[in-house]
Amino acid sequence: MTGKVSFEYLRKYGYEMYRCKKCEEGVLWSRVPRDTCPDRPCSKYEFLYKEYKRVKPLSLQEVREKFIGFLRSKGHGVVDPYPVLARWRNDLYLTIASIIVFQPAVTEGIVDPPYNPLVIIQPSIRLSDIDNVGLTFGRHLTSFEMGGMHAFNKPGRFIYWVEGILDNTIEFFNKEIGIDLDDLVFKEGWWEGGGNAGPAPEVLVDGMELATLVHMMYKVVDGKYVENPVLVVDCGYGIERIAWFTQKTPTGFHAIYGRLINEYKDVLGVEEPPYDVLKKAVYMLSDREIEGIREYERALREHGFGDHIDEFVKVIYLYSVLDHARTMSLMLSDGVVPSNTGEGYLARLVIRRLLRNLVRLGVEPARLTDVVQELLDRQIKYWKNDYIYGKFEAHRDYIMDVAAVETAKFIDAVSRGIDIVDKLLKKRKSLGLDDLITIYDSHGIPPEFVAERAREHGVEVSIPGDFYSKIAQRHSSPGVLVKEKEHEFPSDVVEWASRFPGTVRVFHMDPYLTSVEARVLGVRDRYLVLDRTVMYPWAGGQDHDTGFIEVAGRRYAVEYVGKVGNVIIHVLKEPVEIAEGTVVNVSIDWYRRYRLMKHHTATHVVLAAARRVLGDHVWQAGAEKTVEKARLDITHHKSLTPEELRRIEDLANKLIEDRINLRFHEMGKFEAESKYGLRIYQGGAVYSPILRIVEIPGWDAQACFGTHVHNTSEIGGVKIVNAERIQDGVVRLEFIASTRLVDHIRSLEGEIDEALAVMGARQGDLASAVRKMSREHAEVSKLLEEYRARLADTLVSQGVAGKTSICGVDVTYVELPVRDEKLLRQVLEELSLKQGILTVIDAGETLEIAVKPEKASEKNIDLRKTAARLSAKGAKGGGKPDHVALRKTSALSREDVISELENTLCTQ
Repeated sequence: MTGKVSFEYLRKYGYEMYRCKKCEEGVLWSRVPRDTCPDRPCSKYEFLYKEYKRVKPLSLQEVREKFIGFLRSKGHGVVDPYPVLARWRNDLYLTIASIIVFQPAVTEGIVDPPYNPLVIIQPSIRLSDIDNVGLTFGRHLTSFEMGGMHAFNKPGRFIYWVEGILDNTIEFFNKEIGIDLDDLVFKEGWWEGGGNAGPAPEVLVDGMELATLVHMMYKVVDGKYVENPVLVVDCGYGIERIAWFTQKTPTGFHAIYGRLINEYKDVLGVEEPPYDVLKKAVYMLSDREIEGIREYERALREHGFGDHIDEFVKVIYLYSVLDHARTMSLMLSDGVVPSNTGEGYLARLVIRRLLRNLVRLGVEPARLTDVVQELLDRQIKYWKNDYIYGKFEAHRDYIMDVAAVETAKFIDAVSRGIDIVDKLLKKRKSLGLDDLITIYDSHGIPPEFVAERAREHGVEVSIPGDFYSKIAQRHSSPGVLVKEKEHEFPSDVVEWASRFPGTVRVFHMDPYLTSVEARVLGVRDRYLVLDRTVMYPWAGGQDHDTGFIEVAGRRYAVEYVGKVGNVIIHVLKEPVEIAEGTVVNVSIDWYRRYRLMKHHTATHVVLAAARRVLGDHVWQAGAEKTVEKARLDITHHKSLTPEELRRIEDLANKLIEDRINLRFHEMGKFEAESKYGLRIYQGGAVYSPILRIVEIPGWDAQACFGTHVHNTSEIGGVKIVNAERIQDGVVRLEFIASTRLVDHIRSLEGEIDEALAVMGARQGDLASAVRKMSREHAEVSKLLEEYRARLADTLVSQGVAGKTSICGVDVTYVELPVRDEKLLRQVLEELSLKQGILTVIDAGETLEIAVKPEKASEKNIDLRKTAARLSAKGAKGGGKPDHVALRKTSALSREDVISELENTLCTQ
């Protein structure tokens, strides 16, 4: 097997090598002489007007069937589509190509593929070109179908390489699609993605790229190419593009969406240009790189389409709405929850661009929710029985609910955006790209709305044509590879422990076993490595075991257990000297272990119940299992209602009462994924050929390292003690199980007893005591309001009667006989605002001075000057020109206040 790639094999089919004279970099293989690439920007979409004798129009489904059927006949096993949410990877949010399904486990030879060779039709999402959707009439899509032809050549097992790739490709396009070899051109290129790279000739036909044939030879390590242990055949065929090519419709959207275009036009009141005009415009602009609507308009005018500019602009937004609605439905159906982080951020990006385009089409905010739901409903119906998108129907309620929630948030963000932009422009006289990105990231305000508001301030804002693409690229993957949190052992200990073979996990063989004999492999100060252990290390959010190591009559306490890879390290309370090879006894604190087992199994039960109650978009976003309680963070697009919490709790306890036996399996990665789906990765991706699956039959199955009870009844019961929305798109559930329920009840009983004692009520009489207290409180409150009103009238009368004139301003000084904030407000507002008297209220420890704002302006009064002078005498506080509040000292007298008021009023 060799990694060298040469395409000389094409000469067998009559191909010769040429170089494009237009771009001067395209190396072409063609059966007929060519001076230019049959690809944009060197050529236009010649296929739109060219006649092909053997090419018949094919629907999307027919292209899929031909592609799968052809490769199946060549010995390729068929793999069903994976979700667009790449749960099996920790370094990527979305599935951007079919090979993503098999990276890095298969491509690096860690795991065997389910079939070799194989074929897959994989829905994929790429947001790096989101700004081009619509502008290129279907060449760019946010979601698209990649037909994957894959083979994995390992040492000792060669499947096929250059020759097989070219044979299959030529035969498929020639015999299955009907393209003559003279029209089929190969253009040499290079591809990189997902950490791999290799030579990648493109398959071109009269202006359209239909496939890319990646010969994946390398891994990209620290920016350098390193030979990959597996030669990977990674050929991606554009299913939608092939359908467009065969149908020769004006745009790719017509080939994909058919009658749905007319339905969207009716809902949105949009008209397309005449069919022949549209097709001609697509052809004329097909070799141009167009960035943004303005450049698009200029290009249309240059080619004589000025009479149809408005129609063209609207259909661009229409086409993007079609694309974004399908992509939104696809992401939500696969369990994405919109949020401000991760894949949720990318989903919200698509949704908000969809909503922004609907506004551009004239949809009023009051109608936005109804319109977007109507458009999504029509997408769901259109794809109802489809091989890939038929799942939209099963997730209809969730899609519609999210649409309503996200539309409300969008409208709120845009409404708040006016104030945000106004405040920003008070400090700044210009806004750049970084400002637009910050405003979008922090507040969700589209740059177009920012620009419109800025223009009202006389500030011109330039929006780059690829703004949303830049945003998507910034958030396309985690900044670093997310790994399971492990105890941070000192680096020298990690290096030392890594030399030992993996520890035999007795706790997995029998989690009820409390002790075991083991042989010492290594000792380093307080760190001990054994050949086997019954002690569970901190992992998967589950607390570690504690216990003892016994040897030669001595007992050493173990205070922590952790792991480095597959090696388990026991951390003793004190340094120990034990010879290597010594046999020791390892024992655990059983009561701690058993509570941890119950809480861990309870976490699986609560998650299963939450998914059943709320929907299978619910995903574990974090978890912790301790002796005291368990915590489960779940993805959900809004806060939980009391009724939803009760349903989750009731269902979880039903699972416990049903006495379900758990099952524990070790199986291959693809076998587990095929049997249970991607839900097994609730705790994150697992890069291992063999997965340990913990199954609650009929309810839940997860790849899980933790210890569990064997029957759900052992949990005893579950009580959710706290539920809160901890961040956008994530709800935290805290719960207790088993004997911890007794501790919780005792705590509640203690609080009840204390409350009864305070109220002087008897045991069991809490409800009636609270009702009595509530009635008495209402009566007292009513009586207090009557007394307050009478006292306020008296104090106001005294204030009016005691007013005096200082330099032409009426002033009164009122001392409150009691500390009552409401009384203070009533008297202050009545005297200052209604009676028009500058009023001083002395409440003992505090002092407030107020004057009617109009009078302060008319008389040029600034009470802050009074506050400043009183501060020099020990008072502290401040306020506005018409109202100040101070905390005063006992030494500050009435005379002091009046004196400083005279200084203020008489020196204006």
